[in-house]
Amino acid sequence: MSLKKAGIIIILILLIDQISKIYIKTNFALGDEVRVLEWFRILFVENEGMAWGTKIPGEYGKLALTLFRLGAIVGIGYWLWDSVRKGGSKILIVSVAMIFAGAFGNIIDSVFYGIIFNDSYGQIASFLPAEGGYSSLFHGKVVDMLYFPLWKGYLPEWIPFWGGKYFTFFEPVFNIADSAISVGVAILLLFNKRAFPKEKEEGTSN
Repeated sequence: MSLKKAGIIIILILLIDQISKIYIKTNFALGDEVRVLEWFRILFVENEGMAWGTKIPGEYGKLALTLFRLGAIVGIGYWLWDSVRKGGSKILIVSVAMIFAGAFGNIIDSVFYGIIFNDSYGQIASFLPAEGGYSSLFHGKVVDMLYFPLWKGYLPEWIPFWGGKYFTFFEPVFNIADSAISVGVAILLLFNKRAFPKEKEEGTSN
């Protein structure tokens, strides 16, 4: 698979991701929700940290996280380029392209959204507001909106640690970029042998 085709995959994912995020940011106030189905909702939340909303503590925690993401995207980009150069399998290249696009999509939020949007608390944000953004460069929040509460209820008492507690599956809110990363990783795990085929042994005896 060529680098050009991988680039098309990346561009398509980035476009869908960023268009959906900009639409949500400029049409929803934080916490606004649209119920599409009982088990699928559009819910606007913002993630200041890593997966599951985890934050790096300290004054420079957010900056450190964004810089780490930038370093990671360079590594993933090299992995993609090297896989294409070495004639890697189509499954591998597609998966890495999806992971790269997803990581890049969330980096755009982290790097730029703080300066191109104002706050979403109690209001709908404006794009490039005259008064300036809600934060500074590298301190943006990642926009999430896809929410799938497939099941809600109290867990049976016999379940260790969580028995009797109210539980929601699936509780995290995520975005298109997160989905691309998850699908890319899942493909690598499920089709590991096809993604990383072993070279045929040569010179084997008859």
